Amino acid sequence: MTSPVERIRAYHAELKAVRHELHAHPELAFTETRTSGLVAEKLGAWGVEVHRGLARTGVVGVIRGNQGTSKRAVGLRADMDCLPIQETGAVPYRSRHEGRMHACGHDGHTTMLLGAARYLAETRNFDGTAYLIFQPAEEAGGGGQVMVREGLFEKFPANEIYALHNWPGLAPGKIAVGTGPMMAATDEVQITVRGKGGHGAMPHLVVDPVVAAAQIITALQTIASRNVEPTDAVVVSICSMQTSQVGAFNVVPETVHLVGTVRSFRPGTRELAERRLREIVTKVAEALGASAEIDYVRGYPATVNSAREAAFAASVGERIFGKDNVITDPTPTMGGEDFSYMLAERPGAYVWLGQGGGPGGCFLHHPDFDFNDEVIPLGAGYLAALVEQALPLGEEK
Repeated sequence: MTSPVERIRAYHAELKAVRHELHAHPELAFTETRTSGLVAEKLGAWGVEVHRGLARTGVVGVIRGNQGTSKRAVGLRADMDCLPIQETGAVPYRSRHEGRMHACGHDGHTTMLLGAARYLAETRNFDGTAYLIFQPAEEAGGGGQVMVREGLFEKFPANEIYALHNWPGLAPGKIAVGTGPMMAATDEVQITVRGKGGHGAMPHLVVDPVVAAAQIITALQTIASRNVEPTDAVVVSICSMQTSQVGAFNVVPETVHLVGTVRSFRPGTRELAERRLREIVTKVAEALGASAEIDYVRGYPATVNSAREAAFAASVGERIFGKDNVITDPTPTMGGEDFSYMLAERPGAYVWLGQGGGPGGCFLHHPDFDFNDEVIPLGAGYLAALVEQALPLGEEK
């Protein structure tokens, strides 16, 4: 039997054209109307049952296998939205929209799932149901959470779910999938330090929020170095500092605004980091005569693969790519992913697909990033194989 990868190679050129069309017309969170319309059109043309409306622009395709004995179902998810970045690349299909681009490869993810959909719709060599989930708003807005909240798994009751994300740090033809955390929880912090402004030459008459903010920034690093177990991981980064007074060399401002992020893998570590951050910020400010207000917003939870499904995803990868090309103990990244909300509801796995540096030779979220078209059949074939091997013909489940 021809492998999914080889069969999909036969329409690689068509899929590449779809990817270029998506790249040229990127759409931000919850505005993916053109993208979702193209997805729905392609699915319909291939005889896939199409459902629209979840999370505004979400699309779910339903494909039933040739054999009708199994009630089991597998979900495959791809994200569709872009980033608010100005593209600097010179590819012919570069973004037609100022300040918007596919800098994370979601155009490639959508295309690969479309490739898998076409293959599965044509062959249907499985027993059960495949749900193809095209999700909006991964980069901002938590589209995955919205789809779950609006009844994704009640309407499309997948028993397990998988997602594939391109990874420039891996060579084409390799995948990485491990048990446990793959991506971190992503929390946002905004801190306002308030003092008493005045003349820079008369510091005894002011309460300097700049000095307090500097002490806070330094003290927050003790969360990782002195509060969290060394074998665990946490990142506390203050990424922006803005004073209420700029431009004058001799004026102490009234306030300093800090913006940053906290990243972690374990729920307990997440709780500890938030608690210690609040204590450090308020007490350091108080010790220096200032005050501080904290706005701590929980973002996406950690993306955690279940053991059975991670092992299964790896075994499918070994059949498609070869055992030497499957990494089963990847180092998790502190980046975030809202596929975490789906994994919180169903067992599954988040898999990295090697694409090398790609045409732009850079990593994700770079203004010169471009998805590597050569891995489209690899990713699409792998997604299709997940369905065929999870729902094999001739076995009642």
